[in-house]
Amino acid sequence: MLRAAYVARHEVSNVERRAPMAVTNPLQFIQQVRAEVAKVVWPTRREVLLTTVMVFIMAALTAVFFALVDLAIRSGLEGLLGLFG
Repeated sequence: MLRAAYVARHEVSNVERRAPMAVTNPLQFIQQVRAEVAKVVWPTRREVLLTTVMVFIMAALTAVFFALVDLAIRSGLEGLLGLFG
């Protein structure tokens, strides 16, 4: 029993056993970054515009929804408090 506790406590995890990261010089790093950025599929201007408009529309609809919910709750509470107050 004590042996199992000792082994469990001193067991090295997989995270501690991993190999060290490769060291690259700054020029290689910049080249690798440029290569990865070149693989990115950037959205078109039209896609960005449509997505932006959709976000504004959804934000406006959400604001209207919560304003109506707030109005309903406020009216309900005023009516309830009017009965007892």
